[in-house]
Amino acid sequence: MLQAFTHGYALFVGVGNTYYPSWSLPVTVKDAQALVATFTDANLCAYPDNDQHIQFLHDASATRQAIIDGLNWLKDQAVADSEATIVVYYSGHGWLDRATGLYYLIPHDVKPQNVPQSALSAQTFTDSLQAIQARRLLVVIDSCHAGGMATAKDNNERDLPPGFAKVALPKNIIDTLKQGKGRAVFTSSKGSQASYIRPDQTMSIYTYHLIEALQGAGNREGDIEVHLSNLMNYLGKTVHASAQRFYQKEQTPFFDAATEDFTVALLQGGKGPPVGGWDGMKNDRGPSLEIIQQMDEGKDIIGLKAKEIRSGKASISQDIAKAERVTAVDLGTLG
Repeated sequence: MLQAFTHGYALFVGVGNTYYPSWSLPVTVKDAQALVATFTDANLCAYPDNDQHIQFLHDASATRQAIIDGLNWLKDQAVADSEATIVVYYSGHGWLDRATGLYYLIPHDVKPQNVPQSALSAQTFTDSLQAIQARRLLVVIDSCHAGGMATAKDNNERDLPPGFAKVALPKNIIDTLKQGKGRAVFTSSKGSQASYIRPDQTMSIYTYHLIEALQGAGNREGDIEVHLSNLMNYLGKTVHASAQRFYQKEQTPFFDAATEDFTVALLQGGKGPPVGGWDGMKNDRGPSLEIIQQMDEGKDIIGLKAKEIRSGKASISQDIAKAERVTAVDLGTLG
């Protein structure tokens, strides 16, 4: 019998389009859409599929103030529910101001002439997260993206404002974020490494494997929940291997947890994996591609019909059509 992860709350941000077109990264919306579908599927993570438990910001809605408001909403949910498990996911650019040493997450409404005032500073981000007094909090940052295909990070920096560099979330910020009980921080890469996008363009390598892990790729037969350790063990093996396989580049995910190995979601709606576990499941289907196809066929996303996220829908359909043959190979060999 299916269960519901009734104490689960999540904010998903896929920045996508930005004020300055060359800084836009549409794949971040696909990342976040696929995760929303995974978390709210009653047969998977089983978070309640409503706006009391899930918020999704993308493109024009992923503004600096909207992200702050989303974090404040999570703070309120944690106050109302003492058993809350909270997930914050951000997919977009992260930049370091070399002159000041300050780090910024780049929202939709960033202004090229005034990044410090229009971007989301790490200080504001960490302050907002520290105000969330949840017993369990997981922060996932998929940033420092390499654009399109195997473009190297350094080649991508020609369009950045002077003095800024693309880097993963710095260690000192991670140390601040993990302070307190029941907190964990995941990043898609380390230091100056890039976060690569899959060759089929469906999503980033990191988020692809994160969704596999949420569907049970890091679990064993008999498990009915997905824990931090399941995610860490699986991502630690597969992200690095995929970056090497596709691009011959280094991408090493980073994890830092303050305390216990807590439950992030239910596994297959609390049923656990079928006989044979993940090995049996992955021979039949590719989890990430299936999630995207479900969305494209009309799956509700936190109460919004697919037609209301049409800007993402068209590109997802085209990418799947173009990549059908290559993904059939990829899905059988990855992980």
